[in-house]
Amino acid sequence: MKRRLCLLGGLLALAMAQAQPLSAPHMTIIVGGPPGTPGDALARALSEPLAREFGRPVMVENKPGAAGTLALAAVSRAAADGSVLGIFALQHAVAPQLVKAMPYDAQRDLSPVRQISTVSNLLVVRADSALTDLAALLRQAQHGRLTYASGGMGTPSQLAAELFAQEVQRGLRHVPFNGPVAGLAALAGGHVDLMFATTPAALPLIHAGKLRPLAITAAQRLAALPHVPTLAELGYPGAGLQDWHGVVAPAGTPAARIANMADAIGQALATPAVQQRLQSLGLEPLADSGPAQFGAFIEAETDRWAAVMRRATGATQ
Repeated sequence: MKRRLCLLGGLLALAMAQAQPLSAPHMTIIVGGPPGTPGDALARALSEPLAREFGRPVMVENKPGAAGTLALAAVSRAAADGSVLGIFALQHAVAPQLVKAMPYDAQRDLSPVRQISTVSNLLVVRADSALTDLAALLRQAQHGRLTYASGGMGTPSQLAAELFAQEVQRGLRHVPFNGPVAGLAALAGGHVDLMFATTPAALPLIHAGKLRPLAITAAQRLAALPHVPTLAELGYPGAGLQDWHGVVAPAGTPAARIANMADAIGQALATPAVQQRLQSLGLEPLADSGPAQFGAFIEAETDRWAAVMRRATGATQ
């Protein structure tokens, strides 16, 4: 009898959460990066299936700036009814090390929904560069003249380069840009020597013959670029880095509604169309996640990267 009552209570709570009207005629996913970044690609891939599931349009709003904190600050201030969601990524776990006055507290002001994907970075150079392989790059790096672009302090491209420099014991000069697309444009234009670019941002330029990939930070080779070796294969397992993304809601959003959204996102990620779209961009959908798992993961990643970011900040200033 107790089990039946608990089940009925859970179903009633879920029904009430679903029936509660949203504060806007559409849902919004806020992304802390410009169009073309992995978070943006994920939000747009999920928008159509979520619109079908919830019966209302899903808009994607780009709010780059301040290490991605402007976007999540907007999420934290939104109505706690599920009408506004945000993309939470590795850069947001690093942000407390970079932003002195954080406009939100992740544990207090945001509710984790679920993790949605992982993505790796590619070490890329210009297609006509003399850096034809990793060995050539390391020889040039001995002189301390090589420069690398990033999408900004604390972004995965900067973290990947910092880990790589520590692993190979070479000095690389950091040139930050306002987003990975700007960094890649500088690389393609010959203004810097290399970049650890996110796979979705780098793939179009690789396919266009403008960039040459030398290695990937993932544990395994990418299906989209099977000829590109991993850094571990090349003898540098400690230089691997994997970016990640998930969805969060404003704190106070009913638990039943968060569970409903997590389930809807999981169903969208399980569809072949969404999987193919993400994998074509170098993103790996995550099948198994939920609010509790994602919350614990965010906390662990924040602790893990705090020391790394402090070293990186000191090394590049």
